[in-house]
Amino acid sequence: MKLTIERSTLLSSLQHVQSVVERRNTIPILSNVQLTADGNELGLMATDMDIWVHDKTPADITQNGTTTAPAHMLFDIVRKLPEGSQVELDSGEGGEQLKLRSGRSQFTLSCLPVEDFPATSDGDLACKFQISAPDLRQLIDKTRFAISTEETRYYLNGIYLHAVTDGGAPALRAVATDGHRLARVEVDLPEGSATMPGVIFPRKAVLEVRKLLEAVEGLVEVALSETKVRIAVGSAVLTSKLIDGTFPDYQRVIPEGNSRIMKIDGSVFAEAVDRVSTVSSDKSRAIKLSLHSGKLVLSANSPDQGSASEELPVAYDSDDLDIGFNSRYVLEMTEQIKGDSMRFEMEDGASPTVIIDGDDPRTVYVLMPMRV
Repeated sequence: MKLTIERSTLLSSLQHVQSVVERRNTIPILSNVQLTADGNELGLMATDMDIWVHDKTPADITQNGTTTAPAHMLFDIVRKLPEGSQVELDSGEGGEQLKLRSGRSQFTLSCLPVEDFPATSDGDLACKFQISAPDLRQLIDKTRFAISTEETRYYLNGIYLHAVTDGGAPALRAVATDGHRLARVEVDLPEGSATMPGVIFPRKAVLEVRKLLEAVEGLVEVALSETKVRIAVGSAVLTSKLIDGTFPDYQRVIPEGNSRIMKIDGSVFAEAVDRVSTVSSDKSRAIKLSLHSGKLVLSANSPDQGSASEELPVAYDSDDLDIGFNSRYVLEMTEQIKGDSMRFEMEDGASPTVIIDGDDPRTVYVLMPMRV
């Protein structure tokens, strides 16, 4: 394999694939990226055996061939090269070493046999549809903070993606929960996705797809079965295994008919929570909301660090109510509410609270209260 490629295009492709590679690997080949020169394109592929990421980029190829190279090291080298420079890659005849030259810089990297690199098998991905990149970004951004990190409840370690066609407008719905909070977000149902199976998209795959979507505005191609998903974003293609489990009946934990309603400016509320929670204890992060007619008093109290309170005007005309929340959970939720107003639907200090984005009623959050 022998080729010349512009540094920025190589860096962009390496950025897409190298982040899937784990820093520590018991299988050496999984630390490497596979490089394939063919025609006028350089193909790059990396995997952790659950996720495969493949990308292609134009290159001036003088000799076709395939090799593997340490993914993170190659990325770091290319990242540190001067902007606008040309990069020469040459794996020689034996393919045991990869020589990289750029200007006066020269590197020799050890390669592992191409035969050891695991192949990807998509299987039969029967359900295929296209979704706009902004819609997919919205589904991910507004739910991923609620994904559970508790490995014992593995079926909560991802985003549950499914089509909703009964009652109201057809929608593609994303749900995530860790048992303390729940996020439910909808976008218009893409054409061809009505028959998709409900799937649990693993946390790492969600984060990798989000990186690929960073500056994309066009359509994204999705193909999936009950066990695998393939997402094509521009020249990059990510294939991932799905979580083999049953997502719980989340609708049961979203209360209906909570009678105490509070409306408040989202950004004002978030800034006040951030200020008051500064003195809350690092362990509980507890913050108390005391509601009275027309006003909300936020307070936090720590035996070691002192106390804080702040009063805010709100639209509220029910009975007085005291309720406590984890301030970090509140702030992670308010970060995703883009509208000016938030609607809190509460029943009492021990029941789940429903929070709705004032500008997007299809974005619904549920927070479990805590004792304060």
